[in-house]
Amino acid sequence: MGVSQREVMAALASVKLPEGGDLVSQDMIRALSIDESAGGASVRFVIEAPTPEVARIVAPLQPQAEAAVRAIAGVASVQAVTTAHGPAAKPAAPAPSLKIGQHPTPHQGGPQKLAGIDRIIAIGSGKGGVGKSTVSSNLAVALARQGRRVGLLDADIYGPSQPRMMGVNRRPGSPDGKIIEPLTAHGVTMMSLGLMLKDDEAVIWRGPMIMGALQQLLTQVAWGQLDVLLIDLPPGTGDIQLTLCQRTQLTGAIVVSTPQDVALLDARKALDMFLKLKTPVLGLIENMSTFCCPNCGHETQIFGHGGVRADAERLDLPFLGELPLTLAVRQAGDSGTPIAATDAPEAEAYARLAHRLIAGGMA
Repeated sequence: MGVSQREVMAALASVKLPEGGDLVSQDMIRALSIDESAGGASVRFVIEAPTPEVARIVAPLQPQAEAAVRAIAGVASVQAVTTAHGPAAKPAAPAPSLKIGQHPTPHQGGPQKLAGIDRIIAIGSGKGGVGKSTVSSNLAVALARQGRRVGLLDADIYGPSQPRMMGVNRRPGSPDGKIIEPLTAHGVTMMSLGLMLKDDEAVIWRGPMIMGALQQLLTQVAWGQLDVLLIDLPPGTGDIQLTLCQRTQLTGAIVVSTPQDVALLDARKALDMFLKLKTPVLGLIENMSTFCCPNCGHETQIFGHGGVRADAERLDLPFLGELPLTLAVRQAGDSGTPIAATDAPEAEAYARLAHRLIAGGMA
């Protein structure tokens, strides 16, 4: 069993500061990385003081911190660096870090454009369980296969699922302890809070922490040059949706729903939210439109059929297409290879959806 981040942080918490507290309680540990090898774990971290003056006081504690970590069973080497934010001559936003979940920084003006990203599309739903994340991952891969430079941001902070669906489990790096390097899977640049957590670790945050996390995932990630960034929203009409629409210049939103009446009731609330937040709705998608039996191929309309198309026509919004519910799509998502990344027949529906968005200038 390897060395855990929890063990390292516990060791660093034993290093007491002259004026009280310790390195962990005073939030001075940054860019912690643990690289496992046959010879043992190599641990690296930054001790970041708030000012140069405090850094001079903390610097003598660096050997003690290294020794505390080196004493952990399984640690082969330890490398630490002591640094400081630098003096703040005038009020400014706090320096970014890899600590995800801080309060958002002050924001002035209207929605802002993200540098290097041509289009940003939010994919939302009124309720959970309609397959929004499955649609997001497969659409991202389908767009990438058609030559687009695609990013995928998992903004479902409480229930991030994109790491599993995209087959990624490596923690993102941060060479400077500030800007996060996203990961790449199936031709898609992706980032999720789930990559920073253990699989079974819960996020127990109030609204301000959630909004701060979203801000960091948008602005502290090195997205690079993208044709389109897809944002997989959590279900509902809460803090994440409000923060995103008010702070970020969106190309528009896509709403996913199943055709059943209960799902459509909540989907209409999502549409109303985007309308009130002045976010264009690019279209509606009917997911789980039919169920295809894997044995005989018979199609069954488990959740009804055509309800999303009817709502799109009633509201004069584009209907982007129907997506079937199949065993292959579920198995592909669980295995970490979205069905759209394969040549299976089920990938065709996502390819058509991607083509329609590109042809319409939306992606």
